[in-house]
Amino acid sequence: MALGYLFAVLATLASGSGSILESMGVRRAGAHGGRSRDLIALRRQWLYFLGLGVNLLGFGCASAALHRLPLFLVQSMLAFSVGVTAMISAFMGARLRAPGWGALLVGASGLVLLGVSAEPGPAQALPPHWRWLLMATAVPVGAIALYARRHQHVWATVALAFGSGVSYSVVGISARTLHLPDDVWRLVLEPATWSIVLNGCTAAVLFAMALQKGGPTGVTAIMFTTNTALSSFVGLVYLGDNVRDGYVTAAAIGFVLAIVGAIAVAHYSANTRQKERAAEPAGTRV
Repeated sequence: MALGYLFAVLATLASGSGSILESMGVRRAGAHGGRSRDLIALRRQWLYFLGLGVNLLGFGCASAALHRLPLFLVQSMLAFSVGVTAMISAFMGARLRAPGWGALLVGASGLVLLGVSAEPGPAQALPPHWRWLLMATAVPVGAIALYARRHQHVWATVALAFGSGVSYSVVGISARTLHLPDDVWRLVLEPATWSIVLNGCTAAVLFAMALQKGGPTGVTAIMFTTNTALSSFVGLVYLGDNVRDGYVTAAAIGFVLAIVGAIAVAHYSANTRQKERAAEPAGTRV
């Protein structure tokens, strides 16, 4: 099952580096206005679409990892991709202070504990009606976007971040339970395939809207916590994901450290960016 761990690491690296490219595209396009139509400016930013492509590659690696490893491990590693983003940003010149590096160490320690605690293996098959239900989840979650467009209060941001986390967790659950037919073209007949597509698009839109309305730290914290906790619960209770004998405590501690570390890295990275922007002369901002 070493291949599963390799795919999980590649997915984490791709997700973190893809986020950097998308962020560079958003900055070049100036799409910070908080309005949905501001995102139209991204259509000419090749860096943004390159970032999307890298993220798609990362999703492919994550899907391969999910066929071999439990949800609680893979989703925690994907949540910690924010640490990869922070490290790449630091190498590119952004300053990450000591608490941020400490948060990286905490999150990495949690991932090590999760890695040694996880019991590799395939997931249990879901009944057909549950696979259709996963696909239909995109409808009520998508309704959150319609609600948020008409409201500007803080609960609209919370709802968007929560909905994004739910959709991302459904994507992970669908990828974990996706049946790979002998003929590749038969994937279009699998409800899990369409669940991944629909919920993935819904999650991306809601997350972008949440970032436009709220601060990145709070939005990321809600999304990561919802995504990882919900998918891990479903995996352990319904999909047969297991922890090695005698490693339950280590897995629980690792899970908490990984999520807290990811959220803390997002917090300190956001604070660093805000301070750097505030220090820039107004005429130098792009």
